[in-house]
Amino acid sequence: MTQHKPHNPFLVVGYFSPDYFCDREVETAKIISALDNGRSISLISPRRFGKTGLIHHAFHKISQEHKDTVCVYFDIFSTQNLSDFVRVFAQSVLGQIDSSVDKTMKKFVAFFKSFRPVLSYNSLSGQPEISVKIEHETASNSLQEIFDYLSQSHKTCYIAIDEFQQIAEYPEKGTEALLRSYIQFLPNVRFVFSGSRQHLMSEMFLSAKRPFYQSTQIMLLDAIDKNAYFDFAKSHFQKNGFILSKECFDNIYERFDGHTWYVQSILNRLYEYRQNIDSIDIITGALLELIQENSYSYQELLNAYSIVQVSLLTAIAKEKVVTQINSGDFILKYQLKNSSSVNRALQKLLDNELVYKSAKGFIVYDRFLSLWLEKF
Repeated sequence: MTQHKPHNPFLVVGYFSPDYFCDREVETAKIISALDNGRSISLISPRRFGKTGLIHHAFHKISQEHKDTVCVYFDIFSTQNLSDFVRVFAQSVLGQIDSSVDKTMKKFVAFFKSFRPVLSYNSLSGQPEISVKIEHETASNSLQEIFDYLSQSHKTCYIAIDEFQQIAEYPEKGTEALLRSYIQFLPNVRFVFSGSRQHLMSEMFLSAKRPFYQSTQIMLLDAIDKNAYFDFAKSHFQKNGFILSKECFDNIYERFDGHTWYVQSILNRLYEYRQNIDSIDIITGALLELIQENSYSYQELLNAYSIVQVSLLTAIAKEKVVTQINSGDFILKYQLKNSSSVNRALQKLLDNELVYKSAKGFIVYDRFLSLWLEKF
């Protein structure tokens, strides 16, 4: 089946092909080299910096060059416990190792005693699909069965687990140690552990007290190089017969510090206009559109927080970045009562990822929300 090209080359979700993926050549090469040389990777960056796209891009290249290598990606952000993890893990691996449903079902009989396989057919394609059901009490046994299944395949497997820090939130004690005990004895399997909650990921992989200590190559993801990003963006506008000026692109990039998803979202909207992008006013208009479209959801979001928390969030947005959150000048300027109430409010905002501590200081995580709050 021929895959249709995206109507808009500035993707804001998913991965399509190298033609719609910007730069990251060094990062891609590092991931591939580490995996090929027997090292697992911990990929860490704030949310929406492009970790998922980078993983898919690296796996795409690996699949093109090494047809026998199995690449599996799954996201565990929505999982709440070990049973959820095992279910998502199993469904992601099933069908990837073996070439047919028949082979997969036979392996199920041989390896999976704790799972109940469910064979169904896709309503659109008519293709057979296998899903699994698992009882909470058998999660640990089921996990071992998955690793046994991977080990006996004797195939080189690269497995990416996105939002890996989620396992630290599971109610089951010892989940990290359990996973580590299986992973260290899989010579044919390498992992990419990707995460956006940097303090949790750093603690998991850099603390000598944790099971995954020094078990991976740490890789921090930074912004895409500005010049490379401009060349990528300009070429796609030119292919459609339009101009994207360097001044306009620089304005977008610098406004969001190169934060990939926000730059990409603006470029997506500007491309939709089908006109030359040679005026900052056009960018301002696109930003206003995006912010107004999200206004209702932002208002609903703030309704769940206290007046003190909203006041602090708004103050950070108006400052853009706050280096000294407890400074008297900052507290007085925004009438934030006292440092103890600021600290309590800040912790709540950090825990819920509304505020992020960057290298420069505290910023509002959602950059569009930050612009919206500035208008208050």
